Amino acid sequence: MFYEPRLGNSGLAIDPLKALVVPRPIGWISSVDLEGCVNLAPFSFFNLVADSPPIVMFAPSGTKADGSRKDSLNNAEAVGAFVVNLATYDLRDEMNATSARLPAGESEAEAAGLEMVPSSIVAPPRVKASPVALECRYLQSVVLPTLDPAQPNTVVFGDVVGVHIDEGLIVDGRVDITRARPIARMGYSLYAVIDQTFRMSRPASADGRLD
Repeated sequence: MFYEPRLGNSGLAIDPLKALVVPRPIGWISSVDLEGCVNLAPFSFFNLVADSPPIVMFAPSGTKADGSRKDSLNNAEAVGAFVVNLATYDLRDEMNATSARLPAGESEAEAAGLEMVPSSIVAPPRVKASPVALECRYLQSVVLPTLDPAQPNTVVFGDVVGVHIDEGLIVDGRVDITRARPIARMGYSLYAVIDQTFRMSRPASADGRLD
């Protein structure tokens, strides 16, 4: 089959594009507003996009129910920082719960029963139970084209200035991420869990580096 996403002519009940660009890592973003109120929300449009310096992005596109911009976007810009917490299989229900739309001022972390602990460098706290957290300083927001002016597409970039790793993930000097069992977003309401990996060495001519 062939279809054009802008025309919505796939012939399927649900546009399949997000079921094809998979798996998408989940940026579980904690942030605070200028009054110190904590916000925690998951975003599946998230990734590491540079390594020198390390830069991540997440896309808090669309708006809240009242038409205002999402709190994660407002907070990152206002405070100049955010934290990326690793969403794992053991924390899947809590992660999902933090995607709920709560009234202004109510804490998603508290509603999900999650304890937050101070970060080392930035103002927003991190999820204590998450085995990995990336402390990020806000760099910039980029507004992308949208087909609906009422639903803007925005990408937030952050410089990773601090990394927390549970010691239990480190084996022989390397992170064994399968021990964390991170989850990723698939299409529709499906998720995947990473609990096994395989190794491939790239040709030295690829770029001269072996990660």
